Amino acid sequence: MSRRGWLLFALMSVLWGIPYLMIKVAVGGVSVPVLVFARTALGALVLVPIAARSGGLEPVRRHWRPLLAFTAVEVLGPWALLSDAEHRLTSSMTGLLIAAVPIIGVVLARLSGDAERLGPVRWAGLLVGLAGVGVLAGPHLGGGSAWAIGEVMLVALGYSIAPMIATRRLQDLPSLHMAAGALTIAALVYAVPAGLTWPDAVPSGRVLAALGGLGLVCTALAFIVFFELIREAGTSRAMVFTYVNPAVAVVAGVLLLDEPLTGTIIASFALILGGSVLATARPGGGASPAAAGTSGTEVPGAEVPVSEESR
Repeated sequence: MSRRGWLLFALMSVLWGIPYLMIKVAVGGVSVPVLVFARTALGALVLVPIAARSGGLEPVRRHWRPLLAFTAVEVLGPWALLSDAEHRLTSSMTGLLIAAVPIIGVVLARLSGDAERLGPVRWAGLLVGLAGVGVLAGPHLGGGSAWAIGEVMLVALGYSIAPMIATRRLQDLPSLHMAAGALTIAALVYAVPAGLTWPDAVPSGRVLAALGGLGLVCTALAFIVFFELIREAGTSRAMVFTYVNPAVAVVAGVLLLDEPLTGTIIASFALILGGSVLATARPGGGASPAAAGTSGTEVPGAEVPVSEESR
């Protein structure tokens, strides 16, 4: 990969590793609907004009039904659930739980008729990854934390379903248009709930910065950088960054929010990451980017559509 490719790769690893940190900050000052609306609206304001100059918006209109389904399981539900869960979970724990997306994606692909046989290595990866989720979530399965963990696992399920919709129903829709369309739909849906729960006072500068960062940096800029990375390095190499995102989420939470770095977190990270790599391995070696999905990146579309965050 070229020097430019490595630079884009490193940038993407950060851009889709820090949303959990910013969500944790933002939920302390605004409601969940306001957070989701601000993020999607800011992203749409940047991406829609770019998409309009890149072939117009007619492709979005032609694919509005599957795009609506995609948006529901990639943005509408997940981004609200994720934000609500971070009222009770640390950002680093949330990022690690979302890292189970590749494992869930492999299971769903198999259940939905994926003809590819799961060999011993991939089965081992599934078991190892699930063990990592158990190690991380087990001590917190009580009270509000159990509910929050359930919300995050629903997010992971949505992130796993979204690429299946994209691959089967949205292959003819350019990636940029998919992203712009999904963010616009989500912003329109959350406009009224956001208005009803709008804060009475202006949030703190820290919260406003987090909202701006989520919409402009982790969404709009991230999509633009992502598409450039795909062009520079190709889909297979580009999607490897999804395995780096959880580490970035943990480091950001520990360094910037003083979240604990325990032996349990380190062990679960090793198990989930290792399990994801094994579970999505191709027979000839390497990970399958389509199976990997977002692993927390909360993303619609690539050349071969892949689903944040969302994630």
